[in-house]
Amino acid sequence: MRQRSLLILTAVLTTGALSLTACGSRDDKGGDSAGGGGTTVVIGVDAPLTGDLSALGLGIKNSVDLAAKQANEKKYVDGVTFKIEALDDQAQPSSGQQNATKLVADKNVLGVVGPLNSSVAESMQKVFDDAKLVQVSPANTNPALTQGQDWNGGTKKRPYASYFRTATTDAIQGPFAAQYLFNDAKKKKVFLVDDKKTYGAGLAATFKAEFTKLGGKVVGEDHVNPDTKDFSAVVTKIKNSGADVVYYGGEYPAAGPLSKQIKASGAKIPLVGGDGIYSAEFIKLSGKEGVGDLATSVGAPVETLPSAKEFVENYKKANYKDAFEAYGGYSYDSAWSIIEAVKKVVDDNGGKLPDDARAKVLDAMKGVSFEGVTGKVSFDEFGDATNKQLTVYRYEGGAWKPVKSGTYTG
Repeated sequence: MRQRSLLILTAVLTTGALSLTACGSRDDKGGDSAGGGGTTVVIGVDAPLTGDLSALGLGIKNSVDLAAKQANEKKYVDGVTFKIEALDDQAQPSSGQQNATKLVADKNVLGVVGPLNSSVAESMQKVFDDAKLVQVSPANTNPALTQGQDWNGGTKKRPYASYFRTATTDAIQGPFAAQYLFNDAKKKKVFLVDDKKTYGAGLAATFKAEFTKLGGKVVGEDHVNPDTKDFSAVVTKIKNSGADVVYYGGEYPAAGPLSKQIKASGAKIPLVGGDGIYSAEFIKLSGKEGVGDLATSVGAPVETLPSAKEFVENYKKANYKDAFEAYGGYSYDSAWSIIEAVKKVVDDNGGKLPDDARAKVLDAMKGVSFEGVTGKVSFDEFGDATNKQLTVYRYEGGAWKPVKSGTYTG
């Protein structure tokens, strides 16, 4: 599905880390106050740039930065220079909402990439929607963000027209993992654990529904505080449950130690999670005890896609000190979708941005379609990615290794 060439991205970046630059603006003569002629368009970035989830957040920021730099190298939008403004939400909804308000206040911001966490997205959506400012997440997977709270009850309704995402949802990811574990891995008894957050609880629920539908048995359920690193109570329950697999709805800061403690207790069963644990940080936190654990993540492995070859090469050439991690390709494509929308608006307006640029960019986003890092990038009527690819990874040999790619077949 994704074996396609990347949209002509041949610019070669100079080596050395790319630094963040301040936002520019148009002066009365249409000049750019940050230097040079033309118009400056700022792409906002919201992600956890510090804290436990910063590995994923920094990969998001760097990948958006790379897209902006390449658009400028190519002069992809005539007369427009792209810059990014990256804000740290520390994976906290309150910080995300404050960042959304700050980005809305900057008139040069015509689109925002992020956030990482679905719970943070919930706090930002209305702020951006009221301002008609496009938001594209490379990582949010909770279905309610695009299809409403009753998405699983047959009544799907898009809550906010300004919200889009390039990652597929947990309505696909949870059942995909369930099908793999039951049909391929032959696991029949699961102990469910989640962190009670929007992403983790939602993912665990969609997994449970499909696993039991297939004939699997849930032999126990519990919740954990992800800020706690002593999971002895839940580990005891898991060990005594007779489970042959643990499914964890949450992220790697808790999943890694939980996996390590499960094996240390003598329960030699794998921990399985979603894209929230698919990180090199999980490898570090779970140690050798985590070998054999599994994770699903959105898309096919970026390194294996011909369409992603230039992205991987250019990211390396840019010498970012942080890996692009699970969402690098999706972050690049999220930024590029905003760039494509800006290009259409500029082209349709005689080479200039109109006064109502945000509303025009939002309208243009609906028709964006291009061959990106992760394959074909386009959006359905809910703002969801039309690409539903997922991959199962196994921790072995000190890294995540792809096991199976596909999608959920209901």
